[in-house]
Amino acid sequence: MTGPLSPESVREALAAHDYLADDGLATAVFLALRLRRPLLLEGEAGVGKTEVAKVLARWTGGELVRLQCYEGIDVSQAVYEWDYARQLLHLRAAEGRGADVEDELYAERFLVRRPLLRALAHDDDGPPQVLLIDEVDRADDEFEAFLLEVLADYAITVPELGTFRAEVPPVVVLTSNRTRDVHDALKRRCLYHWVEHPDFEREVAIVRLRVPGLDEALARQVAAVVARLRDVGLYKPPGVAEAIDWAAALALLGRTTVDEATFDTTLGTFLKYREDQERVRGMGLAQLLAEAR
Repeated sequence: MTGPLSPESVREALAAHDYLADDGLATAVFLALRLRRPLLLEGEAGVGKTEVAKVLARWTGGELVRLQCYEGIDVSQAVYEWDYARQLLHLRAAEGRGADVEDELYAERFLVRRPLLRALAHDDDGPPQVLLIDEVDRADDEFEAFLLEVLADYAITVPELGTFRAEVPPVVVLTSNRTRDVHDALKRRCLYHWVEHPDFEREVAIVRLRVPGLDEALARQVAAVVARLRDVGLYKPPGVAEAIDWAAALALLGRTTVDEATFDTTLGTFLKYREDQERVRGMGLAQLLAEAR
């Protein structure tokens, strides 16, 4: 893939792969691709941050390598580990024939590449890989510092084998739900974009794009309700992903409009906490639609 020529060309390419980006996000992706810099996307859950990396992989043709971060993640889960079972089998077989294979135990064939190390590999004839480091805010400070080192040189050292270095750096997308602040050092290494919830008309377009055949009036009802629910102080307000799930459920049920009974029975598609469901049931569909206008 050659670099995109403009933010507009990025927006068109993303739209061709079913992702409707606004001007700010399209510009951030354009700059990340042309400058070969990691892109840190922050925003509320469900606004489409992770989907950006998935769409980039489909667009560029590069393999999507995903690292899901969590509290306590370490090198063995993120970078590499040794296949101890195969090493042991090899050692026993060697002992049986009286061979000394201590130097062979740490050969590359026993190395298990985890996402960060896999992302450094590149086929000379193929597009760069797309490395998604998802929910980096869930990892601890030590792992974040390690990421900073990796992203500085796109290189990882395995003591027994030496340094693995990417000849062609991967396209890197980091996401954060801001459960904690990502450190300034990592932010400075990246380009940064805050992903907002879409405005009403764009959310309608997104829902109709992702749920083919959905009636426009129903899509507008869905978008109106979820937009209103984001302003009432719920424990976990619905994102775009939940709006799409709700619309898909309504389409599967054969609905062309939302009534109070359907609203009540499908709350679980877009509200995942009992307290939020009880509060919204008390408000009712009619009140939500009236306040959304």
